[in-house]
Amino acid sequence: MRYIDALLNRITMYRLILYYLLFLVGAAVILSLFGRISYSAPDIIGSSLFLVAICWITNKIFARVFHAPTNVESVYITALILALIITPSHTVEGGTFLAAAGGLAMASKYMLAINKRHVWNPAAIAVMLTSLGAGESASWWVGSLTMLPVVVLGGLLVVRKIRRGKMVAVFLTMALLATTLYSLLGNGAVSSVLHKEITSSALFFLAFVMLTEPLTAPTTPGKQIGYAILVALLFPPQVHFDNWYGTPEIALVVGNIFSYLLGSRAKILLRLRSRTILSPDIADFTFIPEKSLTYQPGQYMECTLQHPHTDSRGARRYFTLASSPTEPEIRIGIKMYQKSSSYKHALLGMDSNTPFVAAQVSGDFTLPKDARQKIAFIAGGIGITPYRSMLKYLLDRNEPRPIIMLYTATKAADLVYTDVIEDARQRLKVPTFYIVSESSPQTSNSSVQTGHITSELIQQTIPDYAERLFYLCGPPSMIHTTEAILRKLEISHRHIKKDFFSGY
Repeated sequence: MRYIDALLNRITMYRLILYYLLFLVGAAVILSLFGRISYSAPDIIGSSLFLVAICWITNKIFARVFHAPTNVESVYITALILALIITPSHTVEGGTFLAAAGGLAMASKYMLAINKRHVWNPAAIAVMLTSLGAGESASWWVGSLTMLPVVVLGGLLVVRKIRRGKMVAVFLTMALLATTLYSLLGNGAVSSVLHKEITSSALFFLAFVMLTEPLTAPTTPGKQIGYAILVALLFPPQVHFDNWYGTPEIALVVGNIFSYLLGSRAKILLRLRSRTILSPDIADFTFIPEKSLTYQPGQYMECTLQHPHTDSRGARRYFTLASSPTEPEIRIGIKMYQKSSSYKHALLGMDSNTPFVAAQVSGDFTLPKDARQKIAFIAGGIGITPYRSMLKYLLDRNEPRPIIMLYTATKAADLVYTDVIEDARQRLKVPTFYIVSESSPQTSNSSVQTGHITSELIQQTIPDYAERLFYLCGPPSMIHTTEAILRKLEISHRHIKKDFFSGY
C-alpha cells in the first residue's frame, strides 16, 4: 500500500479522476471492438468528443459572462462522466440530448450556484433536468458486467487517494440492504434484483466517481456517513412515490441538498499580502480575504490558481491553514522543491492582483471539544502548519491546554513558525521537543536534539502517553512510521488522529 500511496501522491485528485474516466472510455472502446459492449466504438468516441467540446465552449461562455475563474479539468471530468452515463449516439436526437446535458451541466456551476457555492453535482443535475423537461433519461451504460472490473479497479484507487473508503463502503452496504428490503416488501425475487444491482446498474460508478465529488459532498466523516446513507436509501430502483420513480441522479441531487444544508463552502477571493521564505524550502504566504472566512484551527481548504502551461498536477491544491481564525489574514505554509510543479512556480510569481480562489474549507483535524483532554502533537516538516494554527488560536484566546509537542525535521534550519511555538511554551506552558535527523551548528541549541522519533523518545518526553490523544501531521512515510510506533505502545487507533487532505 505504501508503494501505491507513493504513486498516488504524485498526482492530484482531480487529475487522477480525469485519467480514470479516460481509462474507462478507452476500455469501453476496446471492449466494443471485441463485441463485448453493444455500442460501437465510433459512437463512444464521437459522443465523448462532442460532449467535451460542448462543455468546454459552454463553460468558456459562462465563465466570461460571470467573470469567474474556471478549472478546465472539471470541465473534462463532467463531460466524460456524461459520456459514460448517456447512451452513445450518432443520431440528431441523441446529439441534441448530449448537447442539452452538457450545456446544463456547465450552466449549473454558475446559474444554480448559491453565494458562489457549488451545490449540485453537474452531471447529476443535468441529466435530472433533461429527464424532467424533455423526457430523455441517462442509461448509465457504464454500469454493466463487462465494465465492472474496470470500474471497480480504478474506483478503488480513487477512493484510496481521497480517503473516502468508509463513506463508499457505507453507501454500497446500505444500497444493497435497502434493495433487499424493498424487494422483500414488494414480494420480488431478491437474488435476481441484487444480481442486477451489482452487475448492471449505476451502483459502483456512482459510488466511486459522483458520490465522492469533493465540492458537493460533506467534508467531515460523520456528515459523510449520513450523506451516504441518504443517497443509498433513495438509490434502489424500487423507490417511487405514486407514479414518480427515483433514479440514481435524483438520489444524488437530494443528497446534494442534504450536504448544502449541513455546511458552507462558498468561494472567496484571496489577495496576496506577503510572501516570506522561512527556510531553504518552505515559504509562508499571507492573504487578505475579500470577506471573513469561517473555519476551525487545523482545517484545510482547496485553492485554485489559474496559470499558463499547467502541468499534470493541475491548477488546484489543498493547503492546511497555518493561520488562526483569530487572525484577519489567511496564512498557508508551502514546501517548495527543486523540481516544483507549475502551480508552485505560479505561486512564487503571483502578486496582489493575481486571482487566488479558496473554497471548501474542511477537515476534522481540530482541537477536541473537551479542553481537559491531554494531547500530544507530532509534526514532521511542513506538517507543522495545523499546529501553528491551533497554538496561535489558543494564545489569542489565552486558553491553556495540556499539550506536549514533538517537532521533527531534517535540519534545524528547517524548523519554522518557532515564534508561535516558543510563545506557546512561555505563555501556555506547552513543552516542545525539536528533533532533527541531521546535526548542524544550530543543533547545539539545548532544545534541539539529533535523532528520530522512537518509542523510547515518546516514553521519555511524554511519560503519560497512554492518557493522551495523539495528533500526527507530516509526510505520509513519517505518519505511517509514527503510527506503527504508537500502536506498539498500545495506543488505540481511536486515540490517533491523522491529518489528511486530498492531493497531499
